[in-house]
Amino acid sequence: MEPVESIIFIRKQWMTGQMSAYGFQKQGDSYVLKKTFFNGDFLSILSVDATGQLTGRVLDTMTQDDYDPLYQKNAQGAYVSRVRAAYVELLEDIAACCCRDVLFASPQANRLTETILTDFQVSPDFPWKGNSRYASYGAFRHASNRKWFALIMNVKRSVLTRDKDSRPIDVLNIKIRPDEADTLHSVPGIYPAYHMNHRLWISIVLDDTLPDEKIMNLIRTSYQLTR
Repeated sequence: MEPVESIIFIRKQWMTGQMSAYGFQKQGDSYVLKKTFFNGDFLSILSVDATGQLTGRVLDTMTQDDYDPLYQKNAQGAYVSRVRAAYVELLEDIAACCCRDVLFASPQANRLTETILTDFQVSPDFPWKGNSRYASYGAFRHASNRKWFALIMNVKRSVLTRDKDSRPIDVLNIKIRPDEADTLHSVPGIYPAYHMNHRLWISIVLDDTLPDEKIMNLIRTSYQLTR
């Protein structure tokens, strides 16, 4: 069962000023909120790290134990359903008060989107927005020839790693010089392109494995190759 936090806060960007006003406390590089709900019977502990990733815990205030049924798909009784609904209501209020909508799921994808706009005056379009499976895929195109030089997709990590890791991840497809393919494929975070020619394109996982500037240098190359 996908954590409810992941569902509600996907494509959301945290605004630190609003977070502090809401009650989040700065702890090291993270912001932490402790808030009771369901008439005080449960305590939510939410932590947002420096990259904007959120983790959540829910404790039973009487026992101080984690309330595991909240995250169990087969836990569908009347009581746990009411607790889950109350938790969702709390999370939705936090999202409305502390976040703004962004185009992509990962913080790195949204940072790169802003840099691409600054460098090339290009914003993504979403050519498959009528298809629920691919609606979030964003293409960055040249204004002159409409060819795209970058594509951000949200896919299962396993399509690149070829293992059983089914967690969703934003990936970036960009064009490369053919003679650089083998070297780039050996770099952690870079893979032969998903659904593209492996000699001409690569996929980069946007989970901060590679720094933004290194990725932007590769995007600039793709921009030149597709002009």
